Amino acid sequence: MDKKLVEEITSREENFTQWYTDVVLKADLISYSGIKGFTVMRPDGYAIWEQIQQHLDARFKQTGVRNVYMPMLIPESLLQKEKDHVEGFAPEVAWVTHGGQEELTERLCVRPTSETLFCDYYKDSIRSYKELPQLLNQWCSVVRWEKETRPFLRGREFLWQEGHTAHATAEEAEERTQQMLQVYADFCSEDLALPTIMGQKTEKEKFAGAKATYTIEAMMHDCRALQAGTSHNFGDGFAQAFGIQYAGKDNQLHHVHQTSWGMTTRMIGAIIMVHGDNEGLVLPPKIAPVQIVIVPVQQKKEGVMEAAESLLTALKEKLPERALRFKIDDTDRSPGFKFAEAEMRGIPLRIELGPRDIAEGQCVMVRRDTREKVTCPIAEAPERADALLSQMQKELYDRALAHLESHIEDTKDAASFEEYFKETKGFARAMWCGDRACEDKIKEDYGVTSRCIPFGQKRLSDSCVCCGKEAKHMVLWGRSY
Repeated sequence: MDKKLVEEITSREENFTQWYTDVVLKADLISYSGIKGFTVMRPDGYAIWEQIQQHLDARFKQTGVRNVYMPMLIPESLLQKEKDHVEGFAPEVAWVTHGGQEELTERLCVRPTSETLFCDYYKDSIRSYKELPQLLNQWCSVVRWEKETRPFLRGREFLWQEGHTAHATAEEAEERTQQMLQVYADFCSEDLALPTIMGQKTEKEKFAGAKATYTIEAMMHDCRALQAGTSHNFGDGFAQAFGIQYAGKDNQLHHVHQTSWGMTTRMIGAIIMVHGDNEGLVLPPKIAPVQIVIVPVQQKKEGVMEAAESLLTALKEKLPERALRFKIDDTDRSPGFKFAEAEMRGIPLRIELGPRDIAEGQCVMVRRDTREKVTCPIAEAPERADALLSQMQKELYDRALAHLESHIEDTKDAASFEEYFKETKGFARAMWCGDRACEDKIKEDYGVTSRCIPFGQKRLSDSCVCCGKEAKHMVLWGRSY
C-alpha cells in the first residue's frame, strides 16, 4: 500500500474530528466553497447520495408515494401562518429581499423546510375524501443558517428528501408516520449496515409545529448519537392554520391530518463515522457507487488487460440480476497506489490480477473492511465475489450492532447516571419524570440530551434520574452531533 496516502489521514483514535474531516477531503467527497457553511459535493460524494436516493426512492414508491417539486422561495406571509413552526425556524432563515435591482414588496424565505408550501398546495387541491390520502415527496436542497458547520453533518445548505402526506383521519396519519419511520429503519439496517434505535422525541426536541416526532438514533464510532431520520405527525394543526378541508362521506367538512418525514445527506457522514477506518472510507456494498474494482498488475504485459476485460464481462454476464457495479482501474499508476486509492475510497472488493495469477488461472480478492485476501479460480470469481459482498454487508452491520449494544447501559439512579457520563462515552437509558426542567438540567450538568423515548419501554426504577419524582418514561440519553 502507498504509505503516503494513508499517513495523510489523522488517526481515528488520536483525533476523531480531524480524522473525519481528513477522510471527507482525501476521499474527494467534499470541497469547501468560498461561502462559509456551503460546500461543493464532488462526484464521488454525490455518487453515494445518488445510491441513497435510488434505494430510498424505491422504498417510498412501494408504499404509494409519488414525487413532486415545490418552489424554493416562501413568502413571509405564508411562513407566518403556523406560529410554532415559524418560531422554530426563525433563527435559521435566509431571506431574499431584492429581485434584480428592485426591492421586493414582501420578503421571501429560502426554504428551510416546505410544510407551508405543501399546505398551500393542499388547500387548493383537496376537496373530497375521494382525493385522500395524498402521498407526496420531494428531493431538494434546503438552507438553514447554522452557526457551526461540518461537512455532511451540519451545513447551511444540504440535500434531503421531505415527504408530506395528507389523510382523512388521525388514525391514518399516525399509521403513516410510524410506517415511514420503519422504512427509514429498514433502509439503514439493510442498505447502510447501520443499526438504529427507534423512539419518540420529547416535547422539547420534537419538530416545530408537530403533534409528535418519531426518530431513529444511530451511534457513531466515537459513541456520539446521530439523528438518522425523523417522521412527524402534524395532526390537524397545519390544516386548521391553512384551511385545508375536505368533504367527507357524511357530507360534512373536515380538516385533514398530515405527516412529514425526512432524511438528509448527513447519512453520508453516518456511513463514514460508523464504518470508516484509518485508511479512509469503508462503504457497505449495497450503497457503494463502485462495488468491485479490478486492478491489473503489470498491465502492460501481454494478456493482462485482456484477462481483466474478460473478468469484467464475466461479472456482468453471471450476476446481472444483482446489478453489481464494477470497474477496471487501468490508469497509468503503480499497483500500490491503486490499492491505496481503492481503500481510501472505500470500494468494498478489490480483485488483483497479474501475469502469475493468469498463468495459474486464479485471481486475488481483497475485502475492504477486513483486508482478508482470498485466492480464487478465475472461473469462479463472479460467484465468489457475490458471496464476499453479501458477507461483508452482513458483517459490517453485525460489528456496528455489537458496538452499539456494548456502549448502552441502564442507569437506575442519579449516582449511576452521573458516573456513567463522567467515565464513559455512549448511551444511557434512565427514567424521567417528563418535566422539561429536568431535561434542561441534565443537559446543563452532563452535556447530554434526550435522544428519544424508545418504543421498547422498560421500568428501570420508579423515580426520575434527575429530580427523584415519579418517573413516566425510560429515555435514551447521549451526546450528539
